[in-house]
Amino acid sequence: MISRRSFIKKAALGAAAVSIVPRFVIGGPGYIAPSDTLYIAGIGVGGKGTSDLTGFAGSIDGKTKGNPKAKIAFLCDVDERQTVESKKNFPQAKYYKDFRVMLDKEAKHIDAVSVSTADHTHAVATIAAMQRGKHVYVQKPLTHNIFEARALTEAAKKYKVVTQMGNQYASADYVRVAKEWVDAGLIGDVHTVYCWTNRPVWPQGIATPTGKHEVPKEMDWDLWLGPVKGVDYNPAYHPFNWRGWWNFGTGALGDMGCHIMDAAFRILPIDYPSEVECSATTAWADFFKVADYPDSCPSSSIIHLKFPRTDGKGNINFTWMDGGLLPKRPDELLPDEKLGDGGGNGYIFEGTKGKLMANYERMPVLLPTASMKDITFPKATLPRVEGQEAGHYTQWVDACIAGYGKMQLSSPFEFAGPFTEAVLMGNLAIRSYNLRTDKGFTGRKKLLWDAKNMKITNFDEANQFVKREYRAGWSL
Repeated sequence: MISRRSFIKKAALGAAAVSIVPRFVIGGPGYIAPSDTLYIAGIGVGGKGTSDLTGFAGSIDGKTKGNPKAKIAFLCDVDERQTVESKKNFPQAKYYKDFRVMLDKEAKHIDAVSVSTADHTHAVATIAAMQRGKHVYVQKPLTHNIFEARALTEAAKKYKVVTQMGNQYASADYVRVAKEWVDAGLIGDVHTVYCWTNRPVWPQGIATPTGKHEVPKEMDWDLWLGPVKGVDYNPAYHPFNWRGWWNFGTGALGDMGCHIMDAAFRILPIDYPSEVECSATTAWADFFKVADYPDSCPSSSIIHLKFPRTDGKGNINFTWMDGGLLPKRPDELLPDEKLGDGGGNGYIFEGTKGKLMANYERMPVLLPTASMKDITFPKATLPRVEGQEAGHYTQWVDACIAGYGKMQLSSPFEFAGPFTEAVLMGNLAIRSYNLRTDKGFTGRKKLLWDAKNMKITNFDEANQFVKREYRAGWSL
């Protein structure tokens, strides 16, 4: 079968044999030929989906420029209330509620798909698009669980499509500067990493909502549930607070880990962890009884991961903290200097020669900061992304038009898949920590991870959190 793009290119070659005319004469200044246009379908077009689509193609008011080669051709969302702004930005785009119907009916007219749904439907929508040969851009975290992340990584190779995870700060200069400093040996061999965030800024560590609520007439709740079984509609879940519920979201770690932890995975010689343990905030039902909130992510947690260095130089100890928990201030940091960004987000690399501190959206500093005036910093060697965070979108558009394997991207699934697996190991530990078994409360336990087989080897009960049970018709 000849694709629309191939047909257009062949037709253009045939026309060129008859008469060679500059295309700007035919189409006017700024004309983009159909063969050089990426036709995108958005799945989940409210909230973050709104800014994702304008990131690709620009907004109607011109505040977001986008890539002139991108055209938003289709909009898909289960809740029409969430589509208002995107319909305004892209009035010519055709609207669907069910992405499966859209992909079946419009496959010939779609080049690429952007997935900005709640976490629990990232994988099913993305796989469906890749199986049809569509390039994909997927919001972070890439998937809801470890099994799905591995599946998407393998599918990207199988279907040979251009992929990008939506952790846009992966395209910023600051992480490249930090890598150049670490690669130049300014802090020696890194052995310890701390990452932290002030998230969540939504309810977590709370009881499962109850009561019967009428589903809004503009919404298809069954479609929104996707692979999730038997959960009644409740406004506590939609449109934003789904992040704090295990059925739908991945908590503070899933929301911010793919930003803040990115530097460690981009800079250091690590891929999969070998072990994980955690502790989480306790909620109290009364003075004598711990509350059991199995459906809700905890209000705060600390996660300890161990990563074998892929260069054979031992291990890197990695600590994640959320809910406003912070590491001890480094001795080299002066009392009036900010820890991270000063607002509750940041990371520190500790090496054999020194320490580096930064935030996912701040330039790094070496500690003590006074030492920086005496250091000869390396010249820039890594390619920068034009537009940095905004360029994360336009980079993907250009790569899709160029074709699979033709351009380097900041967060392709080759990188984002294993990265997401490691991030979500923290959630596996948290859910195991809160697990009640026939042997009692699990509590803090070191979990040993066989990454190749995606299996905890010393506590089989934890393996139920590697993947989920899928509702009929929604499995990968």
